[in-house]
Amino acid sequence: MFRKEIKVLDCTIRDGGLMNKWQFSKDLVKSVYDSCVAAGIDYMEIGYISSSDQFPRPEFGPWKFCAEDEIREIVGDNNTGTKLSVMADIGRINYDDIRPKDESVVDLFRVACYDYQIDKAIDLAHHVMDKGYDATINLMAVSKVNDRALDQVLEDVANSRVKTFYLVDSFGSLYCEDIHSLLDKYRTALPDRTIGFHGHNNTQLAFANTIECIRGGANMLDATMLGIGRGAGNCPLELLLSFLKNPKYRLEPIIKCIQDYIYPLKQNIDWGYFIPYMITGSQNDHPRSAMAWMASEQKDDYLAYYESVVKNKEI
Repeated sequence: MFRKEIKVLDCTIRDGGLMNKWQFSKDLVKSVYDSCVAAGIDYMEIGYISSSDQFPRPEFGPWKFCAEDEIREIVGDNNTGTKLSVMADIGRINYDDIRPKDESVVDLFRVACYDYQIDKAIDLAHHVMDKGYDATINLMAVSKVNDRALDQVLEDVANSRVKTFYLVDSFGSLYCEDIHSLLDKYRTALPDRTIGFHGHNNTQLAFANTIECIRGGANMLDATMLGIGRGAGNCPLELLLSFLKNPKYRLEPIIKCIQDYIYPLKQNIDWGYFIPYMITGSQNDHPRSAMAWMASEQKDDYLAYYESVVKNKEI
């Protein structure tokens, strides 16, 4: 439970924003930031960094774009022990929009990609590294990647300068044996790199799988307050901190933020354990259809959703 190399990354705003298009109040984002600092969290991911010409405003809130001036409204110069992270999707950010590190309070870019985008992901990671940032690559939907393609991804990453590579359970479909197998493959291919883990909670295994990754040597761990995140959500930060038993982490600020700001969001946002999200996880499917169902007038007709998924599979 205690290993000094372990770093915890809070992605409450970034992943939680997938449920409300990042329309969080400044007070809420400031509370999450202040709580992360007070709790000793290593990284706070304040949102996606996307080019504004790619998405319509004001449909999307500011944490879809992470403009430097808006980040500074929350964190000032961030003279704290908590570093700031942003996530970039391939094809949704223009290189020229990324300012040099000495002009930004952001410390870490996490580049999210699919297996067929790994060359572009490495290029973007190297680009931000050359501008002075740290970088990770987060390979999404690994549960859909065949062994040959994954081996090629790992070989490409091994030949890159990227220091941290993430095992991502995008659909919340991985079981402990899958975690063990993938983690062994990652560590064998990348013996000198840090391995991270980002889990979704469709089958209620995000926390358990995070523990399995800790046991297997992963040292970058993602979590969110009250598990808020896309669909079924993520590993709850409060559970992870309670498990780690590291004296540098404090639980009380996280609980206060949850009580004051995160739990009230449940009045308008349905994240967490719902049958449609469980179904997509058990089927190893993207949760987009479940999210659409949960936003419809049929949201409580779980059987109809189950039958629609099964019939589509049979076809």
